[in-house]
Amino acid sequence: MSFDTTSWTIGIEEEYQIIDPITRALSPSSSRILSLVEPEQQEFIDTEMQSSQIETATPICHTLTEVRSSITHVRQALLTAAARANCWIAASGTHPFSHWQDQHITDKHRYALIEQRYQQLAREQVILGCHVHIGCPDHETALQIVNRARLWLTPLLALSANSPFLHWRDTGYASFRTMIWSRWPMAGPPPYIDSSASYDSLIRALIKTNAIENASHIYWDIRLSERYPTIEFRIMDVCMTIDETVMLAGLIRALVQTCAEQARQGIPYPHTPNEILRTAHWRAARYGLESELIDANAGTSLPAQELIKRFLTLLRPVLQANAEWNEIAGHVQRTLTHGNGAMRQRMIFQKTGRLQDVVDFMVAETAEGTAQEPLILNSQNQTSSY
Repeated sequence: MSFDTTSWTIGIEEEYQIIDPITRALSPSSSRILSLVEPEQQEFIDTEMQSSQIETATPICHTLTEVRSSITHVRQALLTAAARANCWIAASGTHPFSHWQDQHITDKHRYALIEQRYQQLAREQVILGCHVHIGCPDHETALQIVNRARLWLTPLLALSANSPFLHWRDTGYASFRTMIWSRWPMAGPPPYIDSSASYDSLIRALIKTNAIENASHIYWDIRLSERYPTIEFRIMDVCMTIDETVMLAGLIRALVQTCAEQARQGIPYPHTPNEILRTAHWRAARYGLESELIDANAGTSLPAQELIKRFLTLLRPVLQANAEWNEIAGHVQRTLTHGNGAMRQRMIFQKTGRLQDVVDFMVAETAEGTAQEPLILNSQNQTSSY
């Protein structure tokens, strides 16, 4: 199988917080911001379930250079519109202190139906993630890739973990967003599915029993997209920096390519039970990069940095073939050295004792590398650690 990157396209969706520059709390301003987005960028920015959230989507990308450029331009467009609305934008899986009770569901029919069906789960959905789509038009191949890639989601969660605070408290988790999301039906790791026929049978059974309305309501950590011919990775927190998002895109595409090649060669792999995968993901959400994690492929527990090294070793042949090894390995090493988003947020809080300063840090990191870096009041606390 060719490692030609043009065969494995990339699309990225990122969810952002809208921040009040005075209080540093969430601001229900998505509609106003959308009205101020330049016309040529409107197709890439949309509302989310909460009116204090907003989502961006890149166009289809073929290279990491295109990924970086697309993320930079769409963030810049979003930050420009937000500044016109007197708001800031922050990328973090949770807000450090704004409470779900103070938020409002966006006034759209789709969101009203979700709230009617899921009630409190929908109202507490004040969390933000990053979804990476990799193009794969062949359904059978995509399923075989998912079966193998589901064993390697733990490193992606540990590297992207970026939601340690909630409701004025340190949750003790690197990604508390993961814990909030895990309560939803059909959330979590996907099951092992041996064929397209088995997949279609499962979807029909779920719809027949009214467990879901359609396949788009399957919220697995990795799934076949219902809207696009892609494999969608959904386990990650939204990351603060553009570099981190590019890192995730490169790792994920290389994982898809590696799994596709393993499937082509018929290389055996474990059909690991979901109970082990759930535990592996819980440990990554709890500890991030700061403790032992579970290698679901090998069935062992080992320090997080060792698991990340195994992950890179697995992906190295593809990353080198893609001429992406130096860039992606460099981003991973910087994350291991300086910390993921959760670790960096905690470092700011340890320095100042103020969660408002953590918000300022999130805002500054989100804008870094764009032309819309906001004026932060306590700027001495905002030096990037990434």
